[in-house]
Amino acid sequence: MTTTRTFRVRALPAATLETVRRTGRDAADRPVEALVAGGGEPLRCCLRDAEAGESLLLFGYAPPGAAGPYREVGPIFAHAAACRGPEPADGHPPAWRGRPQVLRAYDRRGRIHGGRLHDGTDPETVIAELFADPAVHQLHSRNVVYGCFMFAVERAAG
Repeated sequence: MTTTRTFRVRALPAATLETVRRTGRDAADRPVEALVAGGGEPLRCCLRDAEAGESLLLFGYAPPGAAGPYREVGPIFAHAAACRGPEPADGHPPAWRGRPQVLRAYDRRGRIHGGRLHDGTDPETVIAELFADPAVHQLHSRNVVYGCFMFAVERAAG
């Protein structure tokens, strides 16, 4: 049976990362930290975990969404130099399949509109269930332990 994806996963925007690399400042206008990966740091530029020894940046990022009281800045890791970005995939990032995550739903005003914890085995079903509510505009996948933003999920156009 063939299914049509009604959503798309969005990594950290390349333009945002280029600005951070060029200016050395993050979303809160704080200095970016350069570090060497110990291994396992979740990279928001390519949606996989870092390998030990990779050059990384750690900085504050404001995930996509409307400005307002629910908009937050939180820590994320990305490659220090340009990378290829995420591997082409249809759906959830393959490297993070099986990783428990929280999917936090937002409406068009940027207000939290529910969410779900999932164990990572079938995130597409949880995404579809959350998007079944027409008020849900966007989802943010978040780390279960630290609460950090991992990636955005948007409704597919058309």
